[in-house]
Amino acid sequence: MVHMRRSMLLPVVLAATMTITACSSGDAGQRSESAHGPARPYAGTPESGGNETRTDEDAASTFGVDVDTASYGYARRLIRDGRLPERSEVRPEEFVNSFRQDYAEPAGDGFAVHVDGARLPETHRAEADERIMRVGLQTRSEDRESRPDAALTFVIDVSGSMGEAGRLDLVQDALHTLVDQLRPTDSIAIVEFSTRARVVREMTPVSDARQLHTAIDSLGPQDSTNLEAGLVLGYQVARDGFRTGKTNRVIVLSDGLANTGNTESEPILRRVRAEAEKQIALLGVGVGSEYGDQLMEQLADRGDGFAVYVSERDQARKVFVQQLPATLSVRALDAKVQVTFEKSTVRSYRLIGYDNRAIADEDFRDDRVDGGEVGPGHSVTALYAVRLADGASSSARVARVQVRWTDPKDREPAEAYESVTAADLDRDFAEASPRLRTCYAAAYFAVALRGGGEARLGDLATIADRAAEATEDADVRDLGRVIREAERLR
Repeated sequence: MVHMRRSMLLPVVLAATMTITACSSGDAGQRSESAHGPARPYAGTPESGGNETRTDEDAASTFGVDVDTASYGYARRLIRDGRLPERSEVRPEEFVNSFRQDYAEPAGDGFAVHVDGARLPETHRAEADERIMRVGLQTRSEDRESRPDAALTFVIDVSGSMGEAGRLDLVQDALHTLVDQLRPTDSIAIVEFSTRARVVREMTPVSDARQLHTAIDSLGPQDSTNLEAGLVLGYQVARDGFRTGKTNRVIVLSDGLANTGNTESEPILRRVRAEAEKQIALLGVGVGSEYGDQLMEQLADRGDGFAVYVSERDQARKVFVQQLPATLSVRALDAKVQVTFEKSTVRSYRLIGYDNRAIADEDFRDDRVDGGEVGPGHSVTALYAVRLADGASSSARVARVQVRWTDPKDREPAEAYESVTAADLDRDFAEASPRLRTCYAAAYFAVALRGGGEARLGDLATIADRAAEATEDADVRDLGRVIREAERLR
């Protein structure tokens, strides 16, 4: 059961949101070894999957919600091109959150909180007392007709590097399709940038589709990449076309390879801070075989938005035609999660991912501290590796998970929470939800790419394949193929 309440509640310790990790429960000495040899012990480094934290030192894990998925999309593109991503470009939470979860939705705005878990698979190298714990958040979806009208300002990179096939041409195709799918009462503005920025089309109702299609067709690759100039002008146009009570967004489409003007996120965002402050959120869409992943991710996170990556026409159309219109409005602002573990039940825990989203435990209820923005129908998932205390009762509570957010309508804070027991984490991995098994495969694929050795790629591919059979999900089936391609590249 999910409990919800307004912020005037008695302080509650804990509750955490999304990230990915795993734990296991059989005797490590009994685990089977694959044909690829034994897995290496997990080092617990930040580069691979995060540090283990003892509950007697810090029982609470707190972080800001993040719905980015660009890291997995870009890694997938590189692997299919025959290259492994740099370890610094791999963010496990974005691998996990790239896949559908099927969580039940809440009846109203805000979040439904779901917590479950399992023993680790026999192929995983872990101690016998470890379990995998999944924390899931879900917002209520919204149909096309009930959402507010949108005013979207597209800031499009037309630098020379965007002339490569699969960059500007892909963006133009997706934009043409989007114009034909939005409502006549929505509006679009288009700004292009290379060495300088220029308004190609001021805020225009979608009912005037011909003018918008003409503007999209006029885009062509030019000179350098002055992302700062593009965003500054883009936010000016968005502010000029701001529609009170509607959804106002700036959407930057770029390979993120800024080389003119400021090339770091913080100086750029300082130029647009006033407009971006909770009124005009930023969505980053990355393209290209060479991609400035870190810059785009930081811009989106600090601009109260999120980042995705597309490399194929079908992907781009899915993002712009299916996902974008369905998530234009906002369900929750400044969403933060805190998971509080029971010291008598849990010896230690490890959260995988969300490395740059950590928040001080005491700031969980400080609404001045930035969290994450989440739209309709979004799910967020985090995995924890949990080591149970000796003799822990099956009925004992393992953790309490709490999420806090600001309601976008009245700007009032609200919270939801859920608890999980040791029995909830004790099912055999093979009997766990196929969506949880997908999370495990995606998370530990990321950990392996970052240098961790708890799970072998061949075993993870097999787990993804079996989850795909159970879900009939083409994206999960593709995950198995990508993991095998990565194994061949190592």
